[in-house]
Amino acid sequence: MKIGLLKETKTPVDNRVALSPEQVARLNKEFPESEIVVQSSDIRAFTDDEYRKAGVRVVDDISDCDVLFGIKEASIDTLLSGKHYVFFGHIAKMQEYNRPLLQAFLHKGITFTDYEYLVDDRGVRVCAFGWWAGVVGVYYTLRGYGLKTDSFELPQPDVRFTLQQLIDTLKNLELPAVKMLVTGAGRVSQGAQYVLDQIGAKRVCEEDYLNECKVDTLTYCVADVDRLVRRVDGGVFSFKHFTDYPSAYESDFMRWAKQTDVLISAHFWSNDAPVYLSQDDLRSPDNRIRMIGDVTCDIMGSIKSTIRSATHQDPYYDYNPITEEEEALFANKNNITVEAVDTCPNALPMDASKYFGEMLIPHVLEPLLKGEESKVITGATIIKDGKLTDKFLYLSDFAQG
Repeated sequence: MKIGLLKETKTPVDNRVALSPEQVARLNKEFPESEIVVQSSDIRAFTDDEYRKAGVRVVDDISDCDVLFGIKEASIDTLLSGKHYVFFGHIAKMQEYNRPLLQAFLHKGITFTDYEYLVDDRGVRVCAFGWWAGVVGVYYTLRGYGLKTDSFELPQPDVRFTLQQLIDTLKNLELPAVKMLVTGAGRVSQGAQYVLDQIGAKRVCEEDYLNECKVDTLTYCVADVDRLVRRVDGGVFSFKHFTDYPSAYESDFMRWAKQTDVLISAHFWSNDAPVYLSQDDLRSPDNRIRMIGDVTCDIMGSIKSTIRSATHQDPYYDYNPITEEEEALFANKNNITVEAVDTCPNALPMDASKYFGEMLIPHVLEPLLKGEESKVITGATIIKDGKLTDKFLYLSDFAQG
């Protein structure tokens, strides 16, 4: 088998890669009858020379590869008929902007496996960047707060920025005396909590957080979904009941908004779930939040101030809660500043790529190279030889337009 690591072609640019030079070299040594090559790229966090120094072949033409790994969607004009592609496709939820990509897969007889659906027997994802999104989300949000209040400045990460640099930079900062709420309990939330703990932020329980008392340092609390919503009928929260009957619940977020200066939105949300901060909530005098890091970046989702995504070059925009429109950044202190970069892990592309590769190797690369049947891979394969697999047949009408 011959495997290729794709040059990323999506705009805005993504600097991540599925495997680091060391990881590719290790697999090539372990499986000498196969080979992993790297398509030449001038945007990747790891340079072509770093792969070459590790003994990895760097090529321009990857047409002789059997399986091709990327991170973001490959541009349609680069797709090779009959190949097996693996990347984040953003098609399985019927995303309209990627309908042409799905149609191209089918037309070209391609096999496509989506990282997002690589799960174990418990249905837990085995390959994800969520933890890194939480890490970067906290950094970007604190950086935005410093700019908004003109109280401190943090550097914009470059392509070689590392987790240790991020932590050290924040440790040298005199932390602002504000109250920060981190929502959710999954990987994104855990990454955010990791940073806050590393830099000496003070974690408090719900009861202490919801008190009116002032704080003398960065103080945070974590609230999962069971603390953010309540049953309409007054019954006891049940996660299974919530997922089965989300309309039976309503937002209980304002009690948090009254005591929060900075919000890190790291919870999972679906379209059927309650809106946590509506337009009315955002304009309410009781809403104290003036800086939101929407790490999960659900556009017009659970937090209605997230009206668009942002980029690493311009991570912030101001939302006027009265007009419900975007305004010039930092022009009005009463506006809510939103950080909504939907590719946060790309701010730490080297570390995030290594982390991702270590998950990808046992769950995907090793089964492929050993020629083994893999339920993990099969379950995440949306298209096989140009035809939708049984699990994803619901995409048929969508694919036909």
